[in-house]
Amino acid sequence: MPPEPPARHPAGSRPGSVRRSLLRALPLFPAVVLLLLFLAGPIAYCVAIAFTDLQLTGQARESFVGFDNFARAFRDEAFRNAVWLTLVFTVLSSLIGQNTLGLALAGLMRRASKPVRTLTGGIVITAWVLPEVVAGFLLYAFFRREGTLNAVLEWLHLPAQNWLFTLPILAVSFANVWRGTAFSMLVYSAALNEIPQEITEAAEVDGASGRQRLWRITLPMIRRSIGTTLMLNTLQTLSVFGLIWVMTRGGPSGKSQTLPLFMYEQAFQNSLIGYGTAVALLLLLIGSLFSVVYLRLLRTEV
Repeated sequence: MPPEPPARHPAGSRPGSVRRSLLRALPLFPAVVLLLLFLAGPIAYCVAIAFTDLQLTGQARESFVGFDNFARAFRDEAFRNAVWLTLVFTVLSSLIGQNTLGLALAGLMRRASKPVRTLTGGIVITAWVLPEVVAGFLLYAFFRREGTLNAVLEWLHLPAQNWLFTLPILAVSFANVWRGTAFSMLVYSAALNEIPQEITEAAEVDGASGRQRLWRITLPMIRRSIGTTLMLNTLQTLSVFGLIWVMTRGGPSGKSQTLPLFMYEQAFQNSLIGYGTAVALLLLLIGSLFSVVYLRLLRTEV
């Protein structure tokens, strides 16, 4: 009888191909282990205790309470106030403030001389690299009743006021804009430098005004950078804690208490770890919703 032909393996399933795939994935193994240990593990633990009544009061054992912590959050007027202030803080300081000012600075620096670009970039980036606590103390000194802003207003014979008491959410929003605009400026500067100069010059020759060039050429060509910057700035702003804590501690009377501060108060000041963790998961859900919206917008632009 003639010898049987050698066994053939389907394409992509040969032992050598599998071995090569494993060898290629081997360098990723330490990173996967670290992610599971320091990211997925704590998140899973937080999800677990969010459904319990765990407290920092020496209780012998926590008990499972289901969705009671989440239901309590939606019934809590202070939680609803924190959600509203978080959205106001995010829209004012991230979607409008950092994004608009960063784009404006990037456009102005593109036309400015080198000394002006160096000076402006140094000032803006210095605010960005400062520790959050240091930036908070600087802005607290700027907005307090005896601070720099009121001194300037009195010198101009304008009425002064206690900004951290009368308009605390606007004060902390301005502080976050001052501190975080550098990231947007750097991203938009790189995006604007990628626009071919020939396109802009052709539009100028055709008689397009500056506003028309902005809306019909510049913004459409950097739209992906805009979407990415908005997403990253939004996620960073949702988690701001130290800046607001140093300036106002969420006061007065909760007028600047965003969700991170409300979560901290419930978990570590009121000792309600289970309830505070449930609030943290709701904050994570809000960030995820923003990310999904931005990713869908970016996908439709491909």
